[in-house]
Amino acid sequence: DKAPLSKSLLLVPSAISILLTLLFQHYQKFFAYNLQAVKEDFQIWRLVCGRTICLDLKDAFCSSLLIYNFRIFERRYGSRKFSSFLLGAWMLSALFDLLLVEITQYVFGITINSLPSGFLGPVFALFVPFYSSIPRVQVTQVLGHFSITNKSLVYILGLQLLTSGSYIWILALSGLLSGICYNSSILKVHQILCVPRWVAKIFSWTFEPVFSSAEPTNEVQVGMGATVDIQRQQRMELLDRQIMMSQVAQMRRQRQQQGGMINWNRLFPPLRHRHNANYQDHRPSEQGIPPPTEVSEEQVARLMEMGFSRGDALEALRASNNDLNVATNFLLQH
Repeated sequence: DKAPLSKSLLLVPSAISILLTLLFQHYQKFFAYNLQAVKEDFQIWRLVCGRTICLDLKDAFCSSLLIYNFRIFERRYGSRKFSSFLLGAWMLSALFDLLLVEITQYVFGITINSLPSGFLGPVFALFVPFYSSIPRVQVTQVLGHFSITNKSLVYILGLQLLTSGSYIWILALSGLLSGICYNSSILKVHQILCVPRWVAKIFSWTFEPVFSSAEPTNEVQVGMGATVDIQRQQRMELLDRQIMMSQVAQMRRQRQQQGGMINWNRLFPPLRHRHNANYQDHRPSEQGIPPPTEVSEEQVARLMEMGFSRGDALEALRASNNDLNVATNFLLQH
């Protein structure tokens, strides 16, 4: 849901890879990432075909699983910004591929005529925002010492993809370098290599209806009193909601390190007892009550997506002066 570009990258290249492997093997030569043909015969089209479709089914399977896990970025940033990142990483990694091959030949004397084909450069580039912007949440421990987090499986898949070929480390290194360059606020690459708005609108009108998915309706509703761990387990498929929970937990740990938890009951009355008669008796007079803070409907909707009722979301946002993070933290503790 809300990731049509990720869905298209998951289905179309994988289907073409399977067809080329099983039925149309004589066409595989057109999708080989042959650098010698690019440099000597100026077959520039091989940079497009060879860097899009995987000829190894193991690489296609691992890269598809990684794209499936990285769909969180399309949900978070939108399809246009996500496609801009993929386009920029794809172009920069093509340049780094050629540079790394020349450096390898100059330093080690190893001549590399071809590299593994597929959409591997942008996939490895996505590890950069994944490492820097996705919070690390511990799920369990193995033998009491080794932590298993929500990011462990993705790193294991990346390691499996890294060890699938002899020269795939060049693609991995070029992908990581391109991701660092694109995310750099100093180089400003994201302002140059981006998808124009009119192109994004054309694709949203033509291809997005084909690859769009309906919002899941069978999600188990979580009560207000559920813990963060229970909410995270029941919403594992919706990674963007999991990130919200993780950020709240991270803020909570930071407050503990800075001098202890904030006593929310001293700042706001508990939502569970807002209709209690004793609480009503101790309320200040209506003349001393300030006018209610205007609440953003978008933030109310985000809290309702996390399982809270509209009334609780409105009261928490008003009490926190329309601060979404403070309101979320408050609701999770009451």
